[in-house]
Amino acid sequence: MLRELELAAPAKLNLMLHITGRRADGYHLLETVFQFVELADRVAISLRKDGVIRRLGDSPVPAADDLALRAARLLARHADVALGADIRVDKRIPIGGGLGGGSSDAASCLLALNRLWQLGMDQRQLAAIGLELGADVPVFVMGNAAWASGVGEVLEPVDLPCPWYLVIDPGISVSTARVFAAPELTRNCDPSTIRGFLQGTGKNVCEPVARELYPEVGSALDWLREHGDARLSGTGGCIFAAFDSHARAESVKSRVPRRWQAIVTRGSNRSPAHRELEQLQD
Repeated sequence: MLRELELAAPAKLNLMLHITGRRADGYHLLETVFQFVELADRVAISLRKDGVIRRLGDSPVPAADDLALRAARLLARHADVALGADIRVDKRIPIGGGLGGGSSDAASCLLALNRLWQLGMDQRQLAAIGLELGADVPVFVMGNAAWASGVGEVLEPVDLPCPWYLVIDPGISVSTARVFAAPELTRNCDPSTIRGFLQGTGKNVCEPVARELYPEVGSALDWLREHGDARLSGTGGCIFAAFDSHARAESVKSRVPRRWQAIVTRGSNRSPAHRELEQLQD
């Protein structure tokens, strides 16, 4: 019986983000394109037999907001298991940057515990559980770059170019709730298509709002646009631009103002967590 498992929990980029409407319950209807990058947290889980589920080490978020911890407890309730787990997360993804770090940690926790607890759930079952934690969790559970609709949970795998990305974190933790509550947010985009996106249409409608609410995000966008097609990921505050070579991305990174954190990372259409699980099966 496997007693320990460590998985990557990759960041994602929203290559575009449109809002096409709003459900009766207040949730926004989205169209977005998710792609993973190699930048990743590391989630390490050790099996416990006493039913205790706990997070070890320092955590930048309180337990009530810790998605990895919540994911483990939610899975235990759904599966009605008496086993427990010790969870460690090595955070490498900026918090509040629109890169999905918390959702990714939760998804990798679900994937690892499904294996450690020998539950035998398939990815769609795990994704449905993950959706209870947040709309970004299912794409990390499914593990493929995707065109997403609904509230972000209706996923269609896509095969995208995998450029080198320069990601800039201006050090601003953006509140998704604040962005989505802004009255000036565009909520009536015409429905789009994957083909349209691949032909160059699509933008992030959250960008003008994030720029207005968080001027440092706007400053970072303006700076990066001098060097490439800069975009906001999700609701921000991280921004990114794609480059056709590692050398070019590193060259631009060397000029990023020191007040911002800059990361060069490769795009990926398959989650590193899933690649690691597949290697474990082999």
